[in-house]
Amino acid sequence: MAEFIKIYEDNPSPKQVARVVSVLEKGGLIIYPTDTVYGLGCDITNTKALEKIARIKGIKLAKANWSFICADLSNLSDYVRQIDTATFKILKRALPGPYTFILPGNNNLPKDFKKKKTVGIRVPDNSIARALVQGLGNPIVSTSIRDDDDVLEYTTDPELILEKWGSLVDVVIDGGYGGNVGSTIIDLSQGEPTVVREGKGSLDLL
Repeated sequence: MAEFIKIYEDNPSPKQVARVVSVLEKGGLIIYPTDTVYGLGCDITNTKALEKIARIKGIKLAKANWSFICADLSNLSDYVRQIDTATFKILKRALPGPYTFILPGNNNLPKDFKKKKTVGIRVPDNSIARALVQGLGNPIVSTSIRDDDDVLEYTTDPELILEKWGSLVDVVIDGGYGGNVGSTIIDLSQGEPTVVREGKGSLDLL
């Protein structure tokens, strides 16, 4: 059964964050809060962990379109081809926030993502998620956990998440109730912003 770790978003305990980071470093899977829904994630450089998530989601790793959770925009050049000023301005206005931006990937993508032409980047407005990425030193892959109930597409209660997912992951973080609306996905890979999915983030930023 997964470890259930309480972390407060307004003041994440460095000790608890370090505990979760050490699980990620060993290839563990975690469920953690973001500024939208709870996410299932692992270290983006760990193939075995990525394969486990793909199995849980019932897809092949090569076909997975998962977002990278970053701590801020400084990691961007590690994985994204050079972007123009207009694109950078949109990112700067929107992040941290409830958006996923699809951007052109570069040659430094981790080996399991090498064939991807684009990458989804998130900088959530959630201090727990960002503290985990900072502690790990590279992004966490993220995919939302869906609820079987069509009415409530995303599970929001950490205790219910533990009940349902506890046998599949190593840590469930209790960061309080999550939302049940996913991020707004905007494709910036072709220059002109294209809305792929309207979610929590307002489109006024565009």
